[in-house]
Amino acid sequence: MEPIFRNTTTVDWITLLLFGSLLLIVVAKSLFYGRFLNFVILPFNNKYIFMYNKKEKLMNWFHVFFTLFQIINFSLFIFLTSKILLQQEGGSYPFIYPIILGGLVLFILLKLFLQLGNGFVFGVNKVVGELIFKKLSYLNYSSMVMFLANVVLVYIFKDSEVVVYLSIFLILSINAIGWITVLKNHQKFITANFFYFILYLCALEIAPFIIIGSYLKD
Repeated sequence: MEPIFRNTTTVDWITLLLFGSLLLIVVAKSLFYGRFLNFVILPFNNKYIFMYNKKEKLMNWFHVFFTLFQIINFSLFIFLTSKILLQQEGGSYPFIYPIILGGLVLFILLKLFLQLGNGFVFGVNKVVGELIFKKLSYLNYSSMVMFLANVVLVYIFKDSEVVVYLSIFLILSINAIGWITVLKNHQKFITANFFYFILYLCALEIAPFIIIGSYLKD
């Protein structure tokens, strides 16, 4: 009998990532149980935003834990999605993941720096801080969908495009709810500074995704 070579892909490193990110949620829930209960109903009830928007904001440990959870699962979701939709071979697996993770962290930090700088230049630090907190809160919430999608794509329905598209739809829907909430809560401010808001929207919200989309397309 001749040996048959099989090109198998290990998912041990993904298991460690998912388990590690899940520990972040467990710690956040244990330390901030009341806040966690308000957070899990975020798309259906704005209580979390109203209670925590004016205090602690971005540097609260609960927010930090969920942001780390989001970054880990967002980068993993991008990795799995690109592998499935672009039908990439497993040769670069898993070495491309650190590049995606580093790029996502750099993108988030750069965008955060530009947003805070924009608020400083136009003297609206408080409002920009609230906007960042609200948008990040909804993005962090959608990371729970990313986590479930990652688990399903790795262990249950491997390489399922249906799971990918359904997950993307849910992620976009959650963040769309967040944007609608932000626009409703800041109508007066946006109306009074409509020109600057359009500049902010085009330069810091739309343009980065167009650049990333064009890069991925190429």
